[in-house]
Order: sequence, then structure tokens, then C-alpha cells
Amino acid sequence: MRLEIFTTGGTIDKIYFDAKSTFEVGEPQILEVLREANLSIDYQVVPLLRKDSLELTDEDRQVVRQAVENSTASHIVITHGTDTMIVTAKALTDIPGKTIVLTGAMQPARFRFTDAVFNVAGAMTAAQILPAGVYIVMNGRVFDPERTRKNIELNRFEEI
Repeated sequence: MRLEIFTTGGTIDKIYFDAKSTFEVGEPQILEVLREANLSIDYQVVPLLRKDSLELTDEDRQVVRQAVENSTASHIVITHGTDTMIVTAKALTDIPGKTIVLTGAMQPARFRFTDAVFNVAGAMTAAQILPAGVYIVMNGRVFDPERTRKNIELNRFEEI
């Protein structure tokens, strides 16, 4: 089984630019996360976008959709910003024959305390064992995008 990972940016890839005193989306951080994990599965990382999810457009979502449709892999993970992850997940729901899992992080992967590693590990496992469909993996849970929301106050995803 081959797993394909598409990156779109979001908090998981944010890095601190000291000269600007701001966080900006940088290079995909998942490569470092996976390198440190000592994985024994066949995977490929394909960077698609480097945007905060609030900046993603319908055209960007079409780029993601096209990449998933064109992929020869049937198991897909997409790293994504948390603010519009649900919107993108819903835009992928009618792609047949693929298990598609979106994940991200509330804290950048480069931070000492981050949920990125846990979320990526959960998403990669979910993509290997769940049936075809679209899912969100965050906060130790698997969510159906149609019945999920981001609770900004509690800084987590939850079922609605």
C-alpha cells in the first residue's frame, strides 16, 4: 500500500520570521515529522500550496481535488489549515475509491509543544484502515466532515 500526502500549508507549516516578528507558512514540515518517525510504510509527499487556510480559494480547492483525483494512490492524507479544513473536505466528498484524510495542527510543527505529530500519525493510520471516503483527523478523533465543526473557543474539533 502506498500513501500519498499532499500539503497545503496552514498552521502545521508555520514558521516564525524573527525579522518580521510574524508567523508565515513555510516549507512543508511533514517531511521532518515523518523523518523522525522511523516509518516502515511507502509514502510520498507532494507539496501543493503554501497558504493559510483562510486564504484558500475555490480555485485552490480545485487544485487539491485534481491532485487527489489524478493520484494513483487510493490512500491520501492532506495537511491543511484548521480554519477551512471542513470546507475543503466537503469539496472532496464525491471522489470514489479513495480514502482521504485531512489533518492539521493548532500549533506549528516546529514548536516544542505541538499537536502536529499526533495528528499526522492519526491521519496516516486512519488513511490505511478506514474505508473509502473523506475524513478529518484531529484531537485524537476521526470526524465526518458533514457533522464536524471547529470550536474556536476550546481550540479543538468536535462533532455536531
